[in-house]
Formats: sequence, C-alpha cells, structure tokens
Amino acid sequence: MVSVAAAAATRTPSHLLFSSSRSLSHLSIFDSNTTLLSCRNNISLSRSKKHVPPGVRCMAVGTADAETKKKGGFEIQTLTNWLLKQEQAGVIDAELTIVLSSISMACKQIASLVQRASIANMTGVQGAVNIQGEDQKKLDVISNEVFSNCLRSSGRTGIIASEEEDVPVAVEESYSGNYIVVFDPLDGSSNIDAAVSTGSIFGIYSPNDECLADIGDDATLDDVKQKCVVSVCQPGSNLLAAGYCMYSSSIIFVLTIGNGVFAFTLDPMYGEFVLTQQSIQIPKSGKIYSFNEGNYQLWDDKLKKYIDDLKDPGPSGKPYSARYIGSLVGDFHRTLLYGGIYGYPRDKKSKNGKLRLLYECAPMSFIVEQAGGKGSDGHQRVLDIMPNEIHQRVPLYIGSVEEVEKLEKYLA
Repeated sequence: MVSVAAAAATRTPSHLLFSSSRSLSHLSIFDSNTTLLSCRNNISLSRSKKHVPPGVRCMAVGTADAETKKKGGFEIQTLTNWLLKQEQAGVIDAELTIVLSSISMACKQIASLVQRASIANMTGVQGAVNIQGEDQKKLDVISNEVFSNCLRSSGRTGIIASEEEDVPVAVEESYSGNYIVVFDPLDGSSNIDAAVSTGSIFGIYSPNDECLADIGDDATLDDVKQKCVVSVCQPGSNLLAAGYCMYSSSIIFVLTIGNGVFAFTLDPMYGEFVLTQQSIQIPKSGKIYSFNEGNYQLWDDKLKKYIDDLKDPGPSGKPYSARYIGSLVGDFHRTLLYGGIYGYPRDKKSKNGKLRLLYECAPMSFIVEQAGGKGSDGHQRVLDIMPNEIHQRVPLYIGSVEEVEKLEKYLA
C-alpha cells in the first residue's frame, strides 16, 4: 500500500512549493521562468495546463505586487546603511557621511556614560564653571571630550565649536572635508542626577578653510582671531545637517540632512541605530505648551496674556496641557511628535533668554522646519538670525506652525 505522502509525491511536480504552516488551499508555484503564481483550489483549470493538479487555478502575480510585500521582522535599516544610500543618491558626500558616523559614535558612548553615571560615580558637579558661568556637571566635561575626540578622529572636520568651550577649536589634521561642527554635548545636564532624559544637539556647516591656522586654544582673542570666530558663526539657514540624540527610555537619534526628518533608535542587541521613523511631520497645531512657568512673574505682559489664554478652557471646555521636562531635547522631541509649542522666552533676568543660537536654537529650528514646523524668536525666523558672537543667546519659540504664529501675534 502506497503511503499518502508517497502518493502526493508522485502526483506533485517538483516546482510546486508547499508551506507546512499553510493548508493546500493556497499554494505558491514557480514555473521555469520563476514567475510567481497564486494558486487556489476548487476551481478547474483548462486542459492545456496538464502539469497542474486538477481543481487548482494559477494566476500570475506581477512583480510590483511582490515588491510591495511587507518587510520581514528581521529586515532592518541601520543608520550606516541609510547614510550610504544618501551618499549614493548624491544627497551628501563621503566626507559628510564620515562626520555623521563619528557623531553617532559619540552619541553611543555618551548614552553608555549616562546610563552608568551613578554606578561610575559620574554624577554631581565637576567643580568648574563653563563660559556661560554655569556649574559644570562631571558628565558635561566628559561628554564634551567624547564629542570632540570623535569629531577630531573623523579627519573630516576643520573647526569644532562646543557650548562648553570658550572659543571654537581648529582641528589640525583634516584629510578633507573641513566641515564646521557646532554642538551641545549634553543638554539638560541638570537632570542627570535624577535620571531624567537628556540629549546631545549638533549642527554641521559647509567647509571653511579661512581660519584653520588662526584659531588656537587661547581664550584671549586678538582682532584677527575675533574675525575668524565671527566667520565661523553662520545663520542657521546655511546648515547642511542637524540633529540630536535623546538619552531616555530609548536612545533616539534624530537627523535631517535637508530632505526631511528621520529617527533612528539604538538597538542594544545589535549596537546599531536602526531606522524607526521616516519623514516625520509635526502636526499643524497641538494642545500642549512647554514653558517654565516658574518665571511667569518675570515675563512681559504680552507673553503672560498668551499663557493665560492657553489656560482658558474657552467654548471647547479643554485648555491646553502644560508639559515641561527642563531638557530642550526631551521637550522638543515630544513637541515634534505630538504638536504644540515649546518656549524659552526672555525675561527680566535673562534679557535674551538662556538658549544659545549656534548650538541649540538654530539646529532645532532647522529640524522643525524640515518637519513642517516653525522656529521663531517671537518676531523673526530663527534661521535668519546672523550670529554676532559664539555664545549668543536668543529667545526660542518652536513647534507647530499654527501655534508659533499664534504666539507671534500676541508678541507683535
């Protein structure tokens, strides 16, 4: 007596592929030209298709349908692969690819340091004061060194400017590229000891060979060096790329190279940033505002009126919700995804606010505009502001277009 399996084998041609997890009601057939065929039972075939079992009909499936199949669970795209594709498409050059890769490496190192801060005794104040007159946390100093070293070792940066440094630093050994990179190595460092989200922010400008030999580590600048410093300062509209890395429950690397905003999440299993969100678009409006209302009494009356109106339930009966982390990266990331507005205004103590134009406001404004949002100082586009000094501060209002424009009307 012939077994059922043997009988099936004698009846079924070798080019029929069966899946053990599926019933015979749906089969995949490949002919000699490897054309994908969709087969279903209970339907008779024409007699000309004698090689197909009775009761099964086959229909050719177009290659387009095959290509639109959903990606498998293990099919991922890393930041490295994504950058290489952008390079192949001519969006960026090889030098910029290397610079961005070195920044991602710095972010991985800082993420590890942040997660191990309390274990490795890296919490608390370093004992020094930065150029802003702020007490430096231990991780501020370490993160700045990590970021600087990664950029130097890339061999593609000419000048690097850090929020923690007095003046920009020229990179002596640059093989090519000579990109200008500005960065805040650890934003929101006051949150470190409480394990609240922090982040790194960066912006990349076109190569500039004019001042490589003039800038040193000397904090006192003569007229020539001061000119050179000013030439490093460029409006945000000149940015080639900008991004941030948020160190929170997930390590998220958000990047724009001028063709939309993309988010990559660090996968601890692979040790790689993996693409998780493409072409992020901020909602046109929102119901969340993020301001430090502890300074309310120090604000001018126009801004107070704006905040008071946000709290008014109005006809809808639903006032805006207040959300404030105290970390620009954390507050901005939430605003980018959910919409609304983030603000750090000027007040009676800080005439120009506290956020730095070069390291924070311009890169974040570039990102939000690429996502369809808006960045303003309350009166003009942040990306149009020409810096007149390295550590210049400006007020910042950033988020959904409708929300920022509403605020500008109040401040006009």
